[in-house]
Amino acid sequence: MNEVKLHVGDINDMGKRFIDAWKRLENGQKVEERHLSFFSLDAMMTTLSPKRLEILKHLHRHQEKNVATLARVLNRDYKRVHTDVEALAAAGLIERDAQGIRTLYDSVQATVSLN
Repeated sequence: MNEVKLHVGDINDMGKRFIDAWKRLENGQKVEERHLSFFSLDAMMTTLSPKRLEILKHLHRHQEKNVATLARVLNRDYKRVHTDVEALAAAGLIERDAQGIRTLYDSVQATVSLN
């Protein structure tokens, strides 16, 4: 399964994940994982709003050729879908190219540190 792990934390949290992965690599373990970090819960929740999660779910099932088609299928305003697609692409959760718009992952897991 191709998944991304989302985290809310600071630069120290990111560093710990990097060091942990480095040590596992040094020990001969295969490390194939993707992480996306947010510095605040608000930033993560804004990026993963219900409407944006709807886009991710749809794109997981159906690649769309462009934003206009995606907006039409979802029965949403083009401008708002465009804004959502741009935000998801900037976060690295979807990809846009000449072939269309698609999600990169089968699963998104979120972790919020209470530290």
